[in-house]
Amino acid sequence: MRIGILGAARIAERAIVDPARAIGARIVAVAARDPERAKAYAAQHGIEKAHATYDDVLADPEVDLVYNPLANSLHGPWNLRAIAAGKHVLSEKPFASNAAEARAVAEVARASGLTVVEAFHHVHHPVVRRLRALLDSGELGELRRIESYFRVPAPPDTDPRWQLELAGGALMDLGCYTLHLQRWLGSSPRVVTARAGERAGHPGVDEWLEADLEHADGVTGIAHCHMAAPTLVATCRLVGTRGEAVAHNAVLPHLDDRVTITVDGEERTEHLGTRTTYTYQLEALVAHLRGEHPFPLDLDDAVEQAELLDAAYTAAGMSPRPTH
Repeated sequence: MRIGILGAARIAERAIVDPARAIGARIVAVAARDPERAKAYAAQHGIEKAHATYDDVLADPEVDLVYNPLANSLHGPWNLRAIAAGKHVLSEKPFASNAAEARAVAEVARASGLTVVEAFHHVHHPVVRRLRALLDSGELGELRRIESYFRVPAPPDTDPRWQLELAGGALMDLGCYTLHLQRWLGSSPRVVTARAGERAGHPGVDEWLEADLEHADGVTGIAHCHMAAPTLVATCRLVGTRGEAVAHNAVLPHLDDRVTITVDGEERTEHLGTRTTYTYQLEALVAHLRGEHPFPLDLDDAVEQAELLDAAYTAAGMSPRPTH
């Protein structure tokens, strides 16, 4: 598998460069807004070519799969350009700036026959798979509630994640995970109510957002995100009629692979492994592209996710992110 990267983003090293090295895939090309930065990035990470522009990466006949970790507002537009160039796409979350844009990208992707997926890497890790297995087995009894939280210390005030025009905000960067966990473990959740706090100096950009949800089967949920918290928190808690399970870090389980399960008053802790979610994700995508296994996420999932993000913003009295 030959991979091209759009941009020299910080996340690319852990999300695609290291996983590619781990599974034997090739990173053949990278480009950045500053060509000199692309050259330095390629030299640092052993990437074969540094192209002058993103379009040069898309035009490279040696690139099979494009990884798009650009600013949120550029995911939709550059996903479309990659599809037009005939490339498979692994798009960083969020898939697009809003639901309308996500639907437009999905329509083009379906017509192309290419694989275009959103990089919700957590679903591939044994920690989240274990949560799903606990629900499927009935060990926790009948599911009653799902709680998902993701909080991180604040990035610098100049960070693109604080820019409305770049589709920034806590929900877009962190809450997308908490809502996806609700969808992945639950049943078609809808936002009942939501609250948010605006980032000082950044009108329209949420520093935190919390949504109350109701699932199609009556299960309740809360999804909370905060992008200026004292410490990292990324827990997910399932509450059933017989007990509960807590993933201590459901988003980045390689940092804490514990799942604590309490059933009928007896508690145990399982360790599910510290291999990174990103490595599992790339491994699963390569297997899918080789026709070995279906990929667990599809275009319908990406569109439904974008619709839930828009619903959370609307319920909290904020506007969904604008199309770039």
